[in-house]
Amino acid sequence: MLFIVSSPSGGGKTTLIRETISRLAAIGVEGHFSVSHTTRPSRPAERNGVDYHFVDEAAFEAMVQRAEFLEWAEYAGFHYGTSRAAVERELTAGRDVFLDIEVQGANQVKTQIPDVVKVFVYPPSYEVLRTRLRERRQDPPPAIQRRLQWALREFQVAGEFDYAIINDRLEEAVNALFGICVAEHHKSIRIKPRLDAIRTAFQQSLEKEFAG
Repeated sequence: MLFIVSSPSGGGKTTLIRETISRLAAIGVEGHFSVSHTTRPSRPAERNGVDYHFVDEAAFEAMVQRAEFLEWAEYAGFHYGTSRAAVERELTAGRDVFLDIEVQGANQVKTQIPDVVKVFVYPPSYEVLRTRLRERRQDPPPAIQRRLQWALREFQVAGEFDYAIINDRLEEAVNALFGICVAEHHKSIRIKPRLDAIRTAFQQSLEKEFAG
């Protein structure tokens, strides 16, 4: 299954995804955190190929022209994109794939993969998000202001998502995302072949036992 988890920068979606993948593994469900390509410069603690695939504008544009992205968008002055081949490879291998992308990219994915599950993560308040952005010390004040302004734009279309989580308390937010994933796996339409097999076998056993 393919999950999109979006939130404003500083909303905590990366932590939620990683914790949820860990919990899914404990019940035998394999998850994969998709690594996006970006033209944004790497931050001191970030590793290429782990946090992002860091590329320059020319390389990114070449990938766009070759239609290598499942989605791509501009956010806060930089480009971000999701490799189509990488996502398809993980889905084919039977793993749940989690995309950490913004709302513009989420809409692009939805048009190509209608079955995608979209989750939007809200900060509990303006003050909390501003504090998180300041305390992580990754952006100068003008950049923080731009991210806060962009957050408001994201809120305006977040109602189009399938689920919403308020990331006030981390444990509760992880419980919510984990619960969404488990529930989606148990939708009747997703396990129809198995349900059909159970019904058929039940009918055959019933007819055999009471035949004649």
